[in-house]
Amino acid sequence: MQTIFSRLERVSPVWLAFFGSLLLSIIAVSGEATIGKDAAFYIDIAQRVDAEGAKTAIQFFNWPWFPILLAWTHSLLGLSYELTAYFWCGLLMAGSSALLLACLQRSMPERRWWLLLLVLAVPAMNAFRNDILREQGFWFFSALALWLALAWDRRGGWWLAAGIHLAILGAALFRLEALMLLGALAVWRLPDLFSRAGMLRLLQLALLPLVALLFAVLALGVAGEFSQGRVEYYLQMLDPSAVRMAFQGKADALAQGVFAQYMDDEAGPLLLGVILLAVLLTFIKLCGPLALVFLQRHAWGALARFWREYRLFAWAALIYLAVLVVFFLQHGFVNSRYVSYLNLLLLPLLAFAMIDFVGRFPRLGKVLAVLLVLQMFDNVISLSARKTHYVDAGQWMSQYVAPSARIYYDDPRIGYYAGFGYRALGPSLQQALEQPDAFDYLLIEADGDEPWLLEWLEQHDRRVLARFANRKDDAVLVIGR
Repeated sequence: MQTIFSRLERVSPVWLAFFGSLLLSIIAVSGEATIGKDAAFYIDIAQRVDAEGAKTAIQFFNWPWFPILLAWTHSLLGLSYELTAYFWCGLLMAGSSALLLACLQRSMPERRWWLLLLVLAVPAMNAFRNDILREQGFWFFSALALWLALAWDRRGGWWLAAGIHLAILGAALFRLEALMLLGALAVWRLPDLFSRAGMLRLLQLALLPLVALLFAVLALGVAGEFSQGRVEYYLQMLDPSAVRMAFQGKADALAQGVFAQYMDDEAGPLLLGVILLAVLLTFIKLCGPLALVFLQRHAWGALARFWREYRLFAWAALIYLAVLVVFFLQHGFVNSRYVSYLNLLLLPLLAFAMIDFVGRFPRLGKVLAVLLVLQMFDNVISLSARKTHYVDAGQWMSQYVAPSARIYYDDPRIGYYAGFGYRALGPSLQQALEQPDAFDYLLIEADGDEPWLLEWLEQHDRRVLARFANRKDDAVLVIGR
């Protein structure tokens, strides 16, 4: 055992983070029977790109670069679409882990093993290893941009500055929100305006974006609608008047639906507090066991060190928090996948708090290490029943139903597994039940013996043609004549 640890000491923790992440991703994927809805959506577009060309992707998704990457990789390597997607997501996750560890090591090289455990265990990012999402590319290129920015801060140079912006562009091709890193960079280097040397360094960061903006405007003019849809969506969402209207509308609804009339003036601050609380609770959940270290008051001293040594991360986190608030106002929710990027930006804060906790409480630190190891495996090992009923229902449909049939899917992945394509848009289940003649088949998730369903079947002269259930007895019913 001692020989193993002595050999590990000679291996770079960054490389251990990379290969450890790959291993964890393999474990996570090996336990999956079905892919997620987003994954089915992206792969369906990738299949269309292979069949009809890249331009067809924009008809189904207004930011299709990830599906196009999957299509081109599938054509080049000959792997299945799902394996291609898992290949890219696992590789990008491994790169993110390595880069984040490299960023943290610059301040705490003597605590590299704790930092390695942190990077591989924190549920934010790691809990999504079994998913095929655009976030993996978003996280990787964002981490690359931050790592390059820290290197540029120490050494300067045109090449590093160019690399930062190319990395941000790479992140934006996965999620356009990455462009907010440009704002974080600008605020971070604002003090450079007050010195000649600082102005020259600032020019290194500012010149490439200005040139790129010029080319982007020209490209949008030439490309027409091919690349403007997603940009317009974000511009509309960030429009101050739209944000103000959304805020006022939700504040009024909160005042009328929850509080007395005399609380109208306080509804706005209360609404903002509710949104921030929702983000905070999700953030805490994504910290996993590390949230416990903030129960001791000394942990909050890490804020000062975080601001001093990772100010770029701090500014990016503040700007992204504003993005989350705007998103909540416009769409009425935030989820773990979106908040996980906030955890990524605040990872140095978690690291400082963790190291301080371990230093002050060595015995509890050992308990924390065990909890983090358990969390690391909990992120990738699921004991819940697999959703095999979606696959079984899809395979049955492919054998007995024509693709041209009018089909309602309670879950669009069933159509994906039937080979009929991913049909995300459509009526709700209630709407489908109210117009049964619009469909030849209805595939719904139900037990089959509920009184409401039996009554509906008799009333509309329909019957259950097949039932598919998983180990937990969650079932998909095929309803037809």
